[in-house]
Amino acid sequence: MDQVELQAVGGLEVAPLLATLAAHATPGSEQVRVEQDGAGGVRGRYRRLLELDGAPTPVTLDLHAAGVTLRAPGAVLHAAAEVVTWWFALEEDPREATRALTDDPVLGPLVRARPALRPLRHPAGFEAPVDTVLGQQVTLASARLFGERLRTAYSPGEVGGLRVFPTATTLLAAPLEELRAAVGLTTARARTVHAVAALFADGFRLGPDTDPAMARAALLGVTGIGAWTVEYLALRALGDPDAFPSSDAVVRRALGGAPARDAERAAESWRPRRAWATAHLWASQATS
Repeated sequence: MDQVELQAVGGLEVAPLLATLAAHATPGSEQVRVEQDGAGGVRGRYRRLLELDGAPTPVTLDLHAAGVTLRAPGAVLHAAAEVVTWWFALEEDPREATRALTDDPVLGPLVRARPALRPLRHPAGFEAPVDTVLGQQVTLASARLFGERLRTAYSPGEVGGLRVFPTATTLLAAPLEELRAAVGLTTARARTVHAVAALFADGFRLGPDTDPAMARAALLGVTGIGAWTVEYLALRALGDPDAFPSSDAVVRRALGGAPARDAERAAESWRPRRAWATAHLWASQATS
């Protein structure tokens, strides 16, 4: 394994990133370790597979205040660095969002407390919507369990001790009742997983180069996917800086229990950085 240092413009808020990674990590597919850094802060190591040059490849990330130390096979190190840089928005300056939001009565204290916080994206365009569907209207613990069961039942194997995520073709081919029983889903949720798999098997992709309007329209056309899922995926899988899941339970709690419509109105003044605002709202609840 070779390694490269990826510097984060404006520094990195390590604790909330590690908390998010740990909260969503699927057993058997992702590994997270958190420890004190000796200076009153934390650092951590995260390991998972990335699709690099057409093959699932183990990568290890050491997160620290200056950025990310990436370890990956030398032949794909550059490709891995590009993915990780986008995934953690390392080249984007969080101080721009801090300046724009610092006078807001709700967000001001949050951005001043975590000036280097940025939205965490997702490096796998098919895995992201499937896991998001599995996590709809259930706890994070249940979502992790469903994700583990899905991979156990349909993964084509392991690389470096980590389970490979199943392909769209594999999930689409799984009989509905078998999929439902294997993962523990409702029939309706299993149908949505099938529908997402069908969309991707037909050539749909989610990633930094996908047109956000086209992606939103395609996802909304899937039975069982609504506005929250679309905006959540726009933030995580598309990297849309203005994505805003107004009906998200944690966002609404951070806004004092506001209904989704009121949250949407409150967020108008945060444009075009509503995804950055969302990251701060999420972090405020995770660490409160």
